[in-house]
Amino acid sequence: MILTLAGQVDGLVARGEHAPFAETVGIGRAGVRVAAAVHARTGWFPSIHQVDLWREEDRDGGYVLSGPEPLAARLAALASADSIAVVDDTIFSGLTMRAVLAALPRVPRVHAFCLRAVADSLASVAELAPVTAGFAATGRILEDVSFINASGLVRRGAIRRTGRPPLAFYERPEWMAAWFPMDHEKITALCRELAAELDG
Repeated sequence: MILTLAGQVDGLVARGEHAPFAETVGIGRAGVRVAAAVHARTGWFPSIHQVDLWREEDRDGGYVLSGPEPLAARLAALASADSIAVVDDTIFSGLTMRAVLAALPRVPRVHAFCLRAVADSLASVAELAPVTAGFAATGRILEDVSFINASGLVRRGAIRRTGRPPLAFYERPEWMAAWFPMDHEKITALCRELAAELDG
């Protein structure tokens, strides 16, 4: 399935009205872009703050969160708000969104938003705050459901690794074979060529 920004925003907006939030936390540049796009349609997010937080692969095959500063310190300035929205483009495992929600100061109204999500992961996020997704995919994470940003196929940074250089998706042959079983070698070669053009 190919998801478009407009379609996902339509889905998110259709899932209910919200009074404007006093403060909005956008998770990384992607979260800020999503919040701005939704605000242009709804007026929900008049004050958007970027918090940089990302998932990295560790050397044991698991994931850890990383960022330039402790979350609690970055979010403490929002303690006087009576409502906070947290916005990201994707909730996949839910690790990043749960970390931000857990670090927020306690305020009367908190709500999480994303363009797309794995349906099973929304349940764990909902334990911390109500959550709305523009599109939710059912199925087992990584077995039945993956999300691929087209840019991630060719730009390094799609896969962040602790203490090692980042990768693009095309540099993971086993992932490319799973996503494109019939023509993964051809697609990988095209991605490699495009990456070289972009790097040049």
